[in-house]
Amino acid sequence: MSSSSRVRVLLIGPALNILGGQAVQVKNLLANLGQEPSIEMDFQAFGPELPGPFRFLQGVYILRTVLNLALYTLQLAFRVWRYDLVHVFSAGYSSYCLWTLPALLFAKLYRKKIVLHYHDGQGEDHLRRWRTAIPTIRMMDAVVAPSGFLVDVFARFGLRIRTISNTLAIEKFHYRPRSRLRPVVLHNRIMEPLYNIPCSLRAFQIVQQHYPEASLTLAHNGPSLAELEALAQELQLRNTKFIGRVPHERVAELYDSADLYFTSPDFDNMPGSILECFASGLPVVATATGGIPYIATNEETALLIPTGDHQAMAQAALRLLEDPALVERLTANARASCARYASGPVREQWTRLYHDVMKGDHTLRADGGAQSSAIRT
Repeated sequence: MSSSSRVRVLLIGPALNILGGQAVQVKNLLANLGQEPSIEMDFQAFGPELPGPFRFLQGVYILRTVLNLALYTLQLAFRVWRYDLVHVFSAGYSSYCLWTLPALLFAKLYRKKIVLHYHDGQGEDHLRRWRTAIPTIRMMDAVVAPSGFLVDVFARFGLRIRTISNTLAIEKFHYRPRSRLRPVVLHNRIMEPLYNIPCSLRAFQIVQQHYPEASLTLAHNGPSLAELEALAQELQLRNTKFIGRVPHERVAELYDSADLYFTSPDFDNMPGSILECFASGLPVVATATGGIPYIATNEETALLIPTGDHQAMAQAALRLLEDPALVERLTANARASCARYASGPVREQWTRLYHDVMKGDHTLRADGGAQSSAIRT
């Protein structure tokens, strides 16, 4: 296929109404690549919403998963054959098995090209512990990750992948210059154990000992919500609000309302929330784990602290509250760093990749070798 030929791409990812980083990137890619004349994009959600009469079953976890998988598999069976290339977003573990492997199965069945777009800060553990992972990843026509962090992780398992950064719709965020900060702290991550939100709560307790008027807003929901609310009470935190899920269109307003951002994950890949803070002029204190040091540089664009060290997080926050010059330097540098995530260069990279895959460029494959015809699970 010549580079001028139109490539029909089925982009598979989380439903667009889900509040999460991958859903944001799916929306950005659909909008961005929709502007490329040589690409024809369409979308398929994994975990699709059940039809109206069956929607009440969404509340039953295991049954919901079974029905969603059945519907998703049926949709793939009727749709994949129409496209030249399948581009599938993927996390690790059971998510990889439930949503990525069916996409691979139908791509091979219909002799279509497939690109794996891997997003999971726990990728190393996934590759080490799940037997389905490495053999099936080797069957992909190309593997892409948004961060050099995962490139390094995959290389340790003999898998070659390339980096194409996530995009940042910088124009959607209001950049507010900050110098002398108010002790107004924001946390905006899904409330689940891997994000170690208790670390942020304990850090805020120390900040509040120095600034009694300090406030903390925690956005999002998740399985750890009740536990975190209980911990906030145990720590006797004041001015602390759990506000639940915030729609995408209100996220910019959320960042604009705060003067400090905490995120303390134990594992992470390329958190879009940090880039959104950079675009908003919101100074960031984050743990130096996974892919975070690949997008944020300590003392240059953010303050990075050891994983699980709430005292270091509190001390970093106090530095920012007491040093306007430091705030100005970090936020200016962070804003400038956003240029690398502009939509134009990212669109060019995806367009080139699609065309190279269609031409059968085997250097894009995870193992660089010949293509296998069977799925080994």
